[in-house]
Amino acid sequence: MEITHVLRGLLGVLAMLGLATLFSTNRRAIPWRVVAIGTVMQILIALIVLKIDFVRGIFDAVGGFFVRLLDFTGEGSRLVFGWLMNVPSGGTGIVVAAQDGRSFATHAPIFAITILPSIIFFSALTTLLYRLGWLQVVVRVFAWVMSKTLRLSGAETLSTSANIFLGQTEAPLLIKPYLEKMTRSELLAIMVGGMATIAGGVMAVYIVLLGGDDAAERVRWATHLLTASIIAAPATLVISKILLPQTEPVDEAMHLNAERPGANLIDAICIGTTDGLKLAVNVGGMLIVFTALVAMANYCLAQGLGGWSGLNDLIATSTGGQFKDLSLQFVFGMIGAPIAWLIGVDSEHLLAAGRLLGEKTVLNEFYAYFSMSQMKIAGQLTDDRTRIILTYALCGFSNIVSIGIQVGGLGAMAPGKRTELALLGWRALLGGSLTCFLTASIAGMLF
Repeated sequence: MEITHVLRGLLGVLAMLGLATLFSTNRRAIPWRVVAIGTVMQILIALIVLKIDFVRGIFDAVGGFFVRLLDFTGEGSRLVFGWLMNVPSGGTGIVVAAQDGRSFATHAPIFAITILPSIIFFSALTTLLYRLGWLQVVVRVFAWVMSKTLRLSGAETLSTSANIFLGQTEAPLLIKPYLEKMTRSELLAIMVGGMATIAGGVMAVYIVLLGGDDAAERVRWATHLLTASIIAAPATLVISKILLPQTEPVDEAMHLNAERPGANLIDAICIGTTDGLKLAVNVGGMLIVFTALVAMANYCLAQGLGGWSGLNDLIATSTGGQFKDLSLQFVFGMIGAPIAWLIGVDSEHLLAAGRLLGEKTVLNEFYAYFSMSQMKIAGQLTDDRTRIILTYALCGFSNIVSIGIQVGGLGAMAPGKRTELALLGWRALLGGSLTCFLTASIAGMLF
């Protein structure tokens, strides 16, 4: 660890905590004990996982298990798609796109049949583990540690711990009977937890996007994604309790919802498969629509404002050709660059990093990871340290669309809280983003 990186990381940590404090609803009630212990817990987890060889070996083994599961997914895909699975795909089967959204090279893009099936398999596997009760055991261990150290309610720590493995509307199912009785502070913690983490099913996709066809690289990035999800759990509680401090008494007991999906194991697998299929179609559809919308917006910006104002030439000259004209990517880069600097990104990569942070917040993390993969293939973002920091910063569902997803999903479980959930939506988005940036700052300290 270089001292400059450690100092930059600490600056990023303090900046994220400071921003959360700035937007706090009650600064006098902020539980600084929770903030201090939670922050130290994040740093210790990162140090233990990433710097102690024995523990790192365990996480690499878990990451290797995820990669092996991807191989199993391939076997199922070959049964359905046959020879298409063997078509050369240029590493990840991804279309390489230019900064302005125009494609300049393709390698038989078979994204839909090489990557999206992993979502279906992981969804079915997660539902099976949920049905068996094994997932709940792991969640309870994480929740017990955080509940005892941070002294927060059992329900919010359970849901936050479940977000390490489950999505933003699946994790709260573990505490469904308690949602109607929760305080606003607890509700925000649950919403931020959903925004600041990713689900196991989509994690498999990001492993492929980051690691490509190299098995060792897939294991390495799987370890980082797992670490990011675990660090995000205490970070979630730190940020949420700053934004909306708990001032009412809460129940510290931990009681898991006894409901389990399906009538039996086969039914659970079928339910998980169906849910995974819906998610895979949704992901593919969003990627098509968002890519098309970005291309359309870039065309309008470049041919309109950028053309008649002369901004296109100015942007191309000032960025050394990194951006050829006015585009959403350039706008995102400019807005996100200060945040990128705070979380430890080197100055020469600020625009590229800022672009990805903007894409993640306005569009979604899937599009941002996809863009980062494209940029690496195109040779525009090959710095390993920058990609590691961004992997942590992008590892969460904190985007505008997630506000509607959470209000709809959690509101269906607790109809009486729908209004409160809607009012907390933007604050949850802020909390989720700050949590991801906080974990990225810690990652920046260690590399």
